[in-house]
Amino acid sequence: MSTATLLDEQTIRIVKSTVPVLEEHGAEITKHFYQLLFRNHPELKNIFNQSNQRKGKQPQALANAVYAAAANIDNLEAILSVVKQIGHKHRSLNIQPEHYPIVGENLLKAMKEVLGDAATDDIIDAWAKAYGVIADVFISIEKEMYEKTKLETGNWIGYRDFHVVNKVQESDVITSFYLKPTDGGILPDYQPGQYITVKVNIPGVPYTCQRHYSLSNKPNSEFLRISVKREDSKDGNPHGVVSTFLHEQVHVGDQLSLSAPAGYFIVDESTKPLVLISGGVGITPLTSMLEYAVEQQPEREIYFIHAAQNESVHGLKDIIHEIASNNKNVHYFIVYEQTKHPQLCDKVGYIDLPWLQSILPTNDASFFFCGPEGFMRAINKSLLKWNVQPDNIHYEFFGPQGTLD
Repeated sequence: MSTATLLDEQTIRIVKSTVPVLEEHGAEITKHFYQLLFRNHPELKNIFNQSNQRKGKQPQALANAVYAAAANIDNLEAILSVVKQIGHKHRSLNIQPEHYPIVGENLLKAMKEVLGDAATDDIIDAWAKAYGVIADVFISIEKEMYEKTKLETGNWIGYRDFHVVNKVQESDVITSFYLKPTDGGILPDYQPGQYITVKVNIPGVPYTCQRHYSLSNKPNSEFLRISVKREDSKDGNPHGVVSTFLHEQVHVGDQLSLSAPAGYFIVDESTKPLVLISGGVGITPLTSMLEYAVEQQPEREIYFIHAAQNESVHGLKDIIHEIASNNKNVHYFIVYEQTKHPQLCDKVGYIDLPWLQSILPTNDASFFFCGPEGFMRAINKSLLKWNVQPDNIHYEFFGPQGTLD
């Protein structure tokens, strides 16, 4: 995916020369970009997660993506994996080619307004050319994703209505929703670890809300299951609009609109031991992986490690316990940050490297982890310190793509 033949040398040189500027001003530029975008095209609030906007996560994620594109503008192949990760999110949100010129126009305008005189005509012209090439790459990859989805049995493009056939409270903060297609059609054979997007219209909220939720069960012909954590107000952040709506307003018999399963965080087919490490609601995609692995990889040694604040917020624990009890190749460990009942867990405190080394027979395993960003950063640091090969380390962010550096 070299852009050397698509962009002249001067354009490439100018774009790459802006990398230090983007490192310094990228978040400011992208924050201003979203302000311009929603002012000029308020209808796009129906697509972008407004909670992530308020928290600053989305602008920072975009800044990271723009920085990576600038640094690799002469060889976008180097960031192909990132492009595909974003492409999955875009496909699940039904992003279309016509959205890209709108984004480009407002991004260039934001660069000009934030950088002022430093954003010369040559720089803006170079970035306009570069953005066109980058947008074409995204559009091409996403077109392939749409076409692949369209051809897959049981899958669909856009949104499909499902009704809630069961609602189960898994913990004080996590509730599972069992969903069947309203049209009575078949379900897709998705990959364990993938997510769907829920689209809802909430009374009092002036825009449509869309949220990604991991599927917490293995592929089957009967239902989809999502297990949703209610995000309460804390640390100055408002409550989760969609999660609160689902917990309090959606009941058995109600209908939800879903996009088809998407995502790159999927269980592998290796014969190496499978280590699944979850924190909080990060347990959801790993439960799907576990259910799949015990059925399809019965000879594989599996280590399922879950960390939670305490037993009251530990979701899906009965499901995992039953699987571990019925499968000798599954080794189940629980870590509670604090508890009055230490007999309910294997460790009180946090997951750390010495403890991991004490329960795992080898570092030559496939590691999958998911949870809060700080939790994942700590796990990643421990695995790298243990000399786990980077190719054996897999993780997923809930929300905009971040970094564990």
